[in-house]
Amino acid sequence: MLSLSFPSYEVSLDRLTRKELKSDRFALEVQHSVQYVTGHRQKFALYGGIAIAVVVVIVGVFAYLNYARSKRQQELHAALQIQNANVGPSQNDYTLSFPTQADRQKALIKAFTELAAKHPGSDEGVIAQYMLATNAADQGNLAGAEKGLKIVADSGNAAYGSLAKLSLASIYAGQGKQAEGEKLIQSLIDHPTVVVSKELATISLAELVAHSDPARARKLLEPLRGSPRPNVSKAALTALSDLPQR
Repeated sequence: MLSLSFPSYEVSLDRLTRKELKSDRFALEVQHSVQYVTGHRQKFALYGGIAIAVVVVIVGVFAYLNYARSKRQQELHAALQIQNANVGPSQNDYTLSFPTQADRQKALIKAFTELAAKHPGSDEGVIAQYMLATNAADQGNLAGAEKGLKIVADSGNAAYGSLAKLSLASIYAGQGKQAEGEKLIQSLIDHPTVVVSKELATISLAELVAHSDPARARKLLEPLRGSPRPNVSKAALTALSDLPQR
């Protein structure tokens, strides 16, 4: 069974699935619209009814999109609750439990499969696909894991795609295809994301080559041991301590 483990970087799903404004583009668009209306008062007096109708439609569309997103997040939350559910007798009315591990596994696959099928391309759908792939890896189904991770990597979602590539690299290494794994991680070093930083990718590459080329691994890790980011320096020091002795 292959365990997909990486340096401990805390990542919030809520943070990752939130579409945050990266600039003042929205404010500039609003300002432009106000200026346009001010300069065309007569025309808007004539077509004011149409303009109001268009605004109503736009507001309705945004309301629907927000509602749809909320529903997707609720479905994702429900699926994640199954993954974290207890196995055995129910402890109380507030804790989700399944009689056996097989029952929980069946419910887990069903929930994530339905979510991925219902919402392809959405953040929640991509997360569901990723969870299915890593679950397959945990169950020893490396072929299924590889197939699912490739779907996520090719989804166009940079954040989760980068995480899938990191997981794929671990699978390739376990299959003896280290060169393919190194190539994937190098692409993450060259193109880091909010989920997989350049530092995390570098540490992962060092861990991948630690046994075959410990000198190269040490060269990758040494610059990170003094990083001002505690999580990075701690992970680098841990990886350094795990290297084969010279």
